[in-house]
Amino acid sequence: MARVFTQAEAKKLGLPGRKSLEIVSSETGARSVTLRLAEIPVPQPGEISRGWHHHSDFEECIFVLSGQGVTSAESGEFPLQSGDTILIPPGEKHMTRNTGNMPLLLLCFFPVADILGGTHEPPIPPPAPKKP
Repeated sequence: MARVFTQAEAKKLGLPGRKSLEIVSSETGARSVTLRLAEIPVPQPGEISRGWHHHSDFEECIFVLSGQGVTSAESGEFPLQSGDTILIPPGEKHMTRNTGNMPLLLLCFFPVADILGGTHEPPIPPPAPKKP
């Protein structure tokens, strides 16, 4: 049965350095796809961005809705702008950062309904204590 998913229903993910919404996944009844909307803000001094990560058993396909950025991957640096799509193969470490002056808005597609078990990223270190 077809179903419409609204952005308001999406699960808010606590990923560092971005706003990320999981719109479709196994939690919403999908059997073979995950769809996320990610917004990477313009970087600010001292901010911690999301580091390198990889998906061991599946691809990630990222479509740029708006903004400019760069995906750094083991195979190179890939400048991105609105309308571009990048396909990351299984197992390749990668990260995307904003290089523009407006938020970078991405649609991220995965061909599995639950990406958690196959996604690997190092833990983010806690921020350094502020000096008095």
